[in-house]
Amino acid sequence: MSAAPASALPYPPIHKDKKFVVLSDWDGTITTYDSNDYLTDFYGYGKEERRAGNKDVLDGRKTFRDAFREMLDSVVANGHTFEECKEILKQNIKLDPGFREFYRYCRSNDIPVVIVSSGMEPIIRTVLSATVTPEEAAEIDIISNGVDIHEDGTWSIKYRHPTSNFGHDKSQAILPYRDLPNPPTLFFFGDGVSDLSAAKHADALFVMDRGDGETDLAEYCRRENIPHILFPHFGAALNVVKTIVEGTKTVQEALEAGKAE
Repeated sequence: MSAAPASALPYPPIHKDKKFVVLSDWDGTITTYDSNDYLTDFYGYGKEERRAGNKDVLDGRKTFRDAFREMLDSVVANGHTFEECKEILKQNIKLDPGFREFYRYCRSNDIPVVIVSSGMEPIIRTVLSATVTPEEAAEIDIISNGVDIHEDGTWSIKYRHPTSNFGHDKSQAILPYRDLPNPPTLFFFGDGVSDLSAAKHADALFVMDRGDGETDLAEYCRRENIPHILFPHFGAALNVVKTIVEGTKTVQEALEAGKAE
């Protein structure tokens, strides 16, 4: 049995007539703990090996696609079914405390919010439906990977872009907007190595820094001189987004202000 990603490849822009579009990583950005990290840290081969794998990705010794598959395979190897994992994450993964207000501001201002994730859609939907209203959960678009459930009860990730080093190349959720007659201002929110492919392509890149030492995307942006805005929670990000949407700052001014902080 296979749960495929929500749309076929290649996929066009979902929202073609908007002035602003928000694209956001899910795990560790909208959620306070990356669900795949949670499974790996507590039910797979552990945090130390996971962090070593992330470092290998940052330093170019390993692709994200391969490192991520190894993480999830370690959970499967320890005998955890996919349904068990969904229930574990439903009980333990929480939303960033400012996300609901952020999302509702976007909704009231006709700004679509699209989740662009290297995780698996069934898990995202499970956690999302437990943390926001059913109406909100149903209307948020998700671009992510899928999952294959095998006859023996084991499972494996089904990559959206299996030949890409990222497994899911998030830049492909951004770049098609550039070809629209009137392209929107694109906000991208991320935190980790799964977001490297998207980092250079947003108009305004917001990088999560919760102060926990896991700042892989921030490290990459500093190394590659990619302008970005650090934010500790979505409440802080909302304040910046409002200045751009309401016209009190340009994107460039917001990025400059972010650099100065």
